[in-house]
Amino acid sequence: MIQQIKRVAEHPAVRHLGPGLITGAADDDPSGIATYSQAGAQFGYNMLWTMLLTYPLMTSIQMISARLGCLTGRGLAANIRAEFPKSVLYGIVSLLLVANTINIAADIAAMGEAAHLLLGGSAHYYSIGFGLLCLALQVLLSYQTYVRYLKWLTLALLAYVAVAFTINVPWLEVAKGTLWPQLALDHDTITIIVAVLGTTISPYLFFWQAAQEMEDLRANGGEAMLPHAQSEALRHLRRIRWDSAVGMGFSNLVAFFIILSTAATLHQAGVTNIQTSAQAAEALRPLAGHFAFLLFGLGIIGTGLLAVPVLAGSAAYAVTESFEWRTGLDKKVYEAKRFYAIVALATLGGVILNFTPIDPIKALLWSAVINGVIAVPIMVVMMLLGTERRIMGHYVIGRRLQVLGWLATLVMALAVAAMVATL
Repeated sequence: MIQQIKRVAEHPAVRHLGPGLITGAADDDPSGIATYSQAGAQFGYNMLWTMLLTYPLMTSIQMISARLGCLTGRGLAANIRAEFPKSVLYGIVSLLLVANTINIAADIAAMGEAAHLLLGGSAHYYSIGFGLLCLALQVLLSYQTYVRYLKWLTLALLAYVAVAFTINVPWLEVAKGTLWPQLALDHDTITIIVAVLGTTISPYLFFWQAAQEMEDLRANGGEAMLPHAQSEALRHLRRIRWDSAVGMGFSNLVAFFIILSTAATLHQAGVTNIQTSAQAAEALRPLAGHFAFLLFGLGIIGTGLLAVPVLAGSAAYAVTESFEWRTGLDKKVYEAKRFYAIVALATLGGVILNFTPIDPIKALLWSAVINGVIAVPIMVVMMLLGTERRIMGHYVIGRRLQVLGWLATLVMALAVAAMVATL
């Protein structure tokens, strides 16, 4: 069995998975799970179509961020700093730091609640433990070891696929709801669609994937792909295309099954109001059995351990690149003190927020609002950078990627407008 696992891990198709796979999996964090659970509980199978819509849009925009990081050898914030006024950069990065810290707080709280449901004990103490564990892994492990750990941790998300096969699912109804949904475009419907879009296409993912492409270059002794031979650059672009397509496909597949599982259980039983992922897990136990509850709860903890470092790391990359400080998980703590200080600030800030009177559900709502607001200008900036020959050389994004990228930007802009209108 061990030899078989090693052969799979060493297969070229698997070995070329990295930043895209980790980014996609981190998108299904505990707060995202809560959103998808609410979509399934409230609207049944009629929200499954959103995953078909978001897949090409999410893939295209993540592919553009990865190309920026790989071809320029700089993270997204560094590229913005080089081409746009500092006021634009500082405004975006400040909001990102606030939104990520709130998101970390919600994710850590969900992990603590899930551990409480599975093991008993204090959810608050579990939250502290998970926060410290995430921070310690980022600080103590080498970059190569840490990335391998994150890559294997993505398998935790398969728990949500497994849940669907432990319950009775009417697959014809699923197909009908996916391809021909029956929805009224009222306040509640628009709110959930906006929440799903904002959860799936999130700014912290842009910063993380670009930074990880930069880190991979540095780990292999390079600084940027643009000066390299054309064949070498094209090889990396093919890898990015494969990595992003698989990573975002995995992300959307898991989200699809979360909506499906909660639709087949909670919605069918008349449970239509879910506010946290732990609440969704607890509601599953009497309806789908202890095994489904166990899988759902373990999935919350696993994806939280994956998402919290990505949230903290993306904030650290954005801030340190903005001020041209030394940055990167490949650096030792003494080599990039400010980078690791921001990782610690974001992670521990999230832990502390769980001990304040702030309502985590309302905080998460405002985090989603901030993410939605800053996503649109970031996406516009990315599209402008990706089509600038002076920055991208011969590898400016092609027409198809331009169309999908601008379409994703337009959809997010419309979602933000709808979100503001329905607040």
